[in-house]
Amino acid sequence: MSIIQIENLKKTYRETEVEVHAVNGIDLSFESGEFAAIVGPSGSGKTTLLNMIGGLDSPTEGKIIINNTNIGNLNASQIIDFRLWNIGFVFQSYNLIPVLTAKENVEFIMHLQGRKKQEREQRTKDLLTSVGLGDRLNSRPSQLSGGQQQRVAVARALASKPKFVLADEPTANLDSKSTENLLDIMEKLNRDENITFIFSTHDARVVKKARRVITIEDGKVVSDEVK
Repeated sequence: MSIIQIENLKKTYRETEVEVHAVNGIDLSFESGEFAAIVGPSGSGKTTLLNMIGGLDSPTEGKIIINNTNIGNLNASQIIDFRLWNIGFVFQSYNLIPVLTAKENVEFIMHLQGRKKQEREQRTKDLLTSVGLGDRLNSRPSQLSGGQQQRVAVARALASKPKFVLADEPTANLDSKSTENLLDIMEKLNRDENITFIFSTHDARVVKKARRVITIEDGKVVSDEVK
């Protein structure tokens, strides 16, 4: 069963007198447990597509249906709440809160969900241990390497028990070893816990790991291959 259904999705920006069709009529669906990469050259529309799936940007036309909810019908407050309970995010720039420890960064979203302290603390410990940072719970982002910060970001993305995780260029700022470690962790979480990951990426290493590769050019899907 599809957890994400995208129908005739379009996003048009107007730059002075010129219309730019960042996404231009995309139809896609994603099943639970996928490990998929959206690829394409800079300006192809892949990040715009990911942002619309995540409710961070709204389409000019078309539908995005997540678990039978058309997110285009939600108001600003409803979309924030929907993201909180359904979607995990991993960004290129980590986006950790610098004054919080790794533990506090991961716990933060569960605070917003109103989960009890004991549940928050146990889930945070389990998640940070699963990404190899069980001994760095009290480290702040400035005390962690880029690869470690991104692993905290993955743990944070999973803390809310989302339906799926969107990862926008998650390896862009990482060295080769950190990239391999991060991808191995995400692949293991995908296989062992059936967590759905959808990447937007330029990185050939991510593409190699992905089991489905969707190529976008000029805002359109030009190929969709399952390995």
